[in-house]
Amino acid sequence: MPFSLLCLGNPLLDIQAVCPTEFLEKYGLNANDAILAEEKHMPIYDEILKYDAKFLAGGAAQNTARGAQYVLPPDSVVYCGCVGEDKFSDLLREANQKEGLYSAYLVEKDQPTGKCAVIVTGTDRSLVTDLSAANHYKIDHLKSPEIWKFVEDCQFYYVGGYHLTVCVPAILALGQHAAETNKVFSMNLSAPFLAQFFKDQMDSVAPYWDILIGNESEAAAYAESHGLGITDVTEIAKAIATLPKANTKRPRYVVITQGAESTIVVSADTTGVTSTKVYPIRPIAASEIVDTNGAGDSFAGGFIGSIVAGKSIDEAVEVGHWLASWTVRLSGPAYPYPKIEYSA
Repeated sequence: MPFSLLCLGNPLLDIQAVCPTEFLEKYGLNANDAILAEEKHMPIYDEILKYDAKFLAGGAAQNTARGAQYVLPPDSVVYCGCVGEDKFSDLLREANQKEGLYSAYLVEKDQPTGKCAVIVTGTDRSLVTDLSAANHYKIDHLKSPEIWKFVEDCQFYYVGGYHLTVCVPAILALGQHAAETNKVFSMNLSAPFLAQFFKDQMDSVAPYWDILIGNESEAAAYAESHGLGITDVTEIAKAIATLPKANTKRPRYVVITQGAESTIVVSADTTGVTSTKVYPIRPIAASEIVDTNGAGDSFAGGFIGSIVAGKSIDEAVEVGHWLASWTVRLSGPAYPYPKIEYSA
């Protein structure tokens, strides 16, 4: 059986710990943010180990790939990205294998596997990423006969927005192939800094978006960087939904999550007419929330996995909410084991 969904992103080992707010202040970090590490942040990776840190398979698109695989039959999802030749990449492979996700990694022997410090304060999480090997992904790997066969077999593609800082040609290759073959290309806005500082890269791949997922702060950053002059999330989603589109045979869906608030989905049909739906989330008691790290990734996984499975947008949002509601009850970007099935 060929795979159905190919995901591309930055594979990272998450080093997660509950830390005091002073830890954030020391490094000039925000409580709920995602940044790329600068030189001044490098001591974090050793210092966080003092706080009883856990090692978890991470990287936003890899979390989403695992989430999609969670709601799909075994061997449905293949994941591409670049890792080092070290124990950390072995840990990532093991974690993916356990969940039925196929790791089609490019191995960069001269670089260590990328890592992300996940600093949990209360129910917030601050992510500081040192890409290392993940920053060395090459389109040659995607275009190699072994990997391109996966591309040709798959009907759906998902790319983490963070990959805009790594290998835009690979994203464009997937987007162009999807448009030419009428397959589904999906992407995530991933973090506010991408719309702010990687605007040109983002705009270059925007024509290929059949499905775009993001949250309210990422939508706001997009509106600001593009000079839209609007702050209403629905209006921002409409502006994105009606951008020029390479594949005019498919509608575009823009899905904006808002944490504990409702999720907004704006669709634009092939004539550019938009419609909006609002979906309340699954309420869970505050006492049940362990941490929010990975909640957005697991929503995206449940959503995209459901689309791959042939479900409607309404059902896909529900499954996304369901999977995210389980992730926030667990430590890190994790899914319940033994595996549980979705129930409406």
